[in-house]
Amino acid sequence: MRTTLTIDVDVRLLLERRMRERGINFEDAVNGALRDGLLGNAGPKEFSTPTFDLGEPLVPLQKASRLSGELEDEELLRRMAVRR
Repeated sequence: MRTTLTIDVDVRLLLERRMRERGINFEDAVNGALRDGLLGNAGPKEFSTPTFDLGEPLVPLQKASRLSGELEDEELLRRMAVRR
């Protein structure tokens, strides 16, 4: 079916991104986007971050906030010395 459709700028940009990412033409991008939206497939895909065992910590974590503050203070002092 042929039809004329006015597309908002933000939607056009999303369609162009879909075209680039999938290597498809405009018609396929529009049809795919409409199909995904009408079938409820438009939601974000499940995302998971891989985790890794880093072993035992090399510093006592009970004082991590104090250590972080000390390292930040040292960096601030170093930056102030460089500016002079």
